[in-house]
Amino acid sequence: MPQAARKLNTVRAAALVSGDGDMLQAILDSLYFKELPHFELVAVISPQKDAYAMARALNAGVPAYVVDPELFPTMTSHSMAVANKLRDMDIDLVILAGYDLPLGVIPYQFKNRIIGTYPALYPAYEDESGDIQRVVLERGLKVTGATAYFADGDGRVGGIILQQAVPILPDDDPDSLRRRVTVDAEWKLLSQAVALFCAGRLSIHGKRVVIAPEKKEE
Repeated sequence: MPQAARKLNTVRAAALVSGDGDMLQAILDSLYFKELPHFELVAVISPQKDAYAMARALNAGVPAYVVDPELFPTMTSHSMAVANKLRDMDIDLVILAGYDLPLGVIPYQFKNRIIGTYPALYPAYEDESGDIQRVVLERGLKVTGATAYFADGDGRVGGIILQQAVPILPDDDPDSLRRRVTVDAEWKLLSQAVALFCAGRLSIHGKRVVIAPEKKEE
């Protein structure tokens, strides 16, 4: 099938997903409510054919593709296959919507064009490999939050785009806190960061992301 013609001034995006796809749903909801002007979600790519995220994409009319890591000898070669598919589709922006595999070579080929979220106020707990919200509660913190970022060359948190605080309630457990961090902060930040990118309002100066003021219509 020939590739669809690029819409004028439209950012062509692809979401990398794994598992449930609740982060993907945040983008799909923003699309439905027309909160992402100049944005087109061209594809959803997953390593798992039975991931519920794929069903979410197809139900929304977004093409979904599987790049199965078991078909490749190494994770590096798998990431090269994903990068090649992104390039073949002429993707401008890659969205990490709950993707749980190493990005490998993808950040080198899409420098400053990969946006993801982190479930804390980065750099808090950047070396924590376990349940961040459980650790937050064990430490007795009064506030946590989430971060939207550009992925760096290693696929980790690079330039910080947006952050949002989430208060910790006296009766919070790890599940309730995780849910509020996801719904009240990560979902919103991901859509907001994508909208800023599509509006051309993000620029990177060294390690800092600068957000330009919104242009007023004359």
